[in-house]
Amino acid sequence: MTRIGLKHIVVAVVAATVLVGARPATAQQTIRVGWTIPAEESKYWMMKRPTEFPSLGKDYNIEWVQFQGTPPMTQAMAAGALDCATQSPLALMQGVTGGGLKAYIVAQHVSEKPGSFSVYWAVKDDSPIKTLADLKGKTMSVNTLGSGILGPLAILLKQQGVDMAKDVKLVEAGFALSEDALRSGRVDSAVMNQPFAARMEAKGGTRKLVSLSEQQPNIVHILEACRADFVDKNPELARMYVRDITAAMKKVLANREETLKVVNEVMKAPIPVLETYLLKENDFARDPGAAPNFPAIQAMLDTFTETGMLPRKIDIKDFRHPTIVAPIQ
Repeated sequence: MTRIGLKHIVVAVVAATVLVGARPATAQQTIRVGWTIPAEESKYWMMKRPTEFPSLGKDYNIEWVQFQGTPPMTQAMAAGALDCATQSPLALMQGVTGGGLKAYIVAQHVSEKPGSFSVYWAVKDDSPIKTLADLKGKTMSVNTLGSGILGPLAILLKQQGVDMAKDVKLVEAGFALSEDALRSGRVDSAVMNQPFAARMEAKGGTRKLVSLSEQQPNIVHILEACRADFVDKNPELARMYVRDITAAMKKVLANREETLKVVNEVMKAPIPVLETYLLKENDFARDPGAAPNFPAIQAMLDTFTETGMLPRKIDIKDFRHPTIVAPIQ
C-alpha cells in the first residue's frame, strides 16, 4: 500500500467516522477492526465462521479492514479511522510516542516461547558466514525497515562486535520474498518467518544463523489493541469483542482441522503447506485464552528504548485496562 493510497484511505474512513460520531456513543454497535496476514487465526475464525459466535451479528457487528502491515493500522487508529487493530509492540508504541495514540492492549495473537518457532536469519549452506561477527560488510534482509525484530537483532550483533547501523546493509524484502533474495544472492542473510521458513527448509540448502530467542525468550510478535477513547466510551461493546477473541482462540487450538480450512480460505495457502507447520512445534506460540504477556512486552519495550527505536522508557501498565483484557469468558 503506497503512502498516498494509505492517506486517502485514512481520510475517507475518518470522514465516515465523523458521521458515525454524530450518533450517541452508546448507539455504536459496529467495531472497525484492522487485520492483516499472517498469524491472526482468531480473527480469521470470526470472519469466516461468524455463526460460531452468538453475539457477533446479533449484539454487535465488525467492519473488517485489511492492511499490509501493522504500522499503517497504527496510523489509522491514531487518526480515529479504526477502533481496534492488530499491532506489533513497536508499531503501537511508536504511534504512542510519535502520533499521540492512546490505546489498551486487549489480547495477544502469537508469540515465541521456549520450544516454539522463533524468527531467524538464514544463510546458504555453503556461505562463509558462520557467526554474527562474519556479517560485517554483508547484506541482510528485513521485512521492513523499522521493524520490531531489528531491536533484538541490533543487540545480538552488538554482542559480537557488529554495529547494525554501520557494519551491515539492511535491505527490505517481505517475508514472502526473503528466500528468493537469499538463494539468488541479493542478500547474504535473510530473515525467515512462517510459513515461508517451513517452505524453505523443505527445499534444503540453507541453515539458521541466529534466532530472536537468543536475545529474549517469549517475544510477543502481534497483539490486539483498541483505542482508549473507544473502549472508555463503549465498554460493553469492547468487552463483547474481546470475549469473542478469547472464544476464537480456543476454537483455533481445539479444532486444528477446521483452523487449517479457515486459514486456507483467508490466506489462499494450500492446506498441505499449512499442514507442515501451523499449530505444530515449528509454529509460533499461542496463549489458550489470548492473554497478553505484559512482562514480555515490557522487556521488548526496554530493548527498543536501549537501541534507540523508542525515544523514552514506556511503562506497559499504562496500556492495560482493569477489566477489558483477554481472557474474558
